[in-house]
Amino acid sequence: MNINICSSRGKSISIEVRKSGELLVRAPKWMPRSEIDKYIESKSEWIEKTMEAVRLREEKEGVIQYFTETELNHLVRLAKRTIPQRVAYYAPIVGVDYNRITIRKQQTRWGSCTGSGNLNFNALLLMAPPEVLDSVVVHELCHRLQMNHSKAFYKEVYRVFPDYDRCDKWLKENGKKLLLRLPQAGENNECR
Repeated sequence: MNINICSSRGKSISIEVRKSGELLVRAPKWMPRSEIDKYIESKSEWIEKTMEAVRLREEKEGVIQYFTETELNHLVRLAKRTIPQRVAYYAPIVGVDYNRITIRKQQTRWGSCTGSGNLNFNALLLMAPPEVLDSVVVHELCHRLQMNHSKAFYKEVYRVFPDYDRCDKWLKENGKKLLLRLPQAGENNECR
């Protein structure tokens, strides 16, 4: 087992099992290695179970081919050109305006909208079918009308994008596989 120990400013110790099967241990700077080793030993049962769960998930999902930093940067550049065009197309149809558009490499979200009208989108949307990207754009723009997921909100979504359910289903069935291809934060770095 590959164990990577990082010094932290915190007062407690934590263990994280990475996608790669590596064990990342964050420990206070003042903590001696012997105490860190004792802590790791005390958590050995949890570590084994978690590593097995990671192994089984990767086996079930197939071999995960992580995006390289170059691939991700290319995807972000492409998303910065493509997504604002889709937002500009749908905003007048929804009947809203918006402020800034940010493209991110997010581990969990496809999009979000702030109360001030800033829109955030995951660059990985470019790996989905174009209509799925459009469904997320419409979803976030409709939050400019309703900052919730009420019936009124979905009424607006379906008004603009009647095929929303099919696209949402595609994301639920396939999106996790895309998100798993993102290296975890700090995966390529010793500590973060």
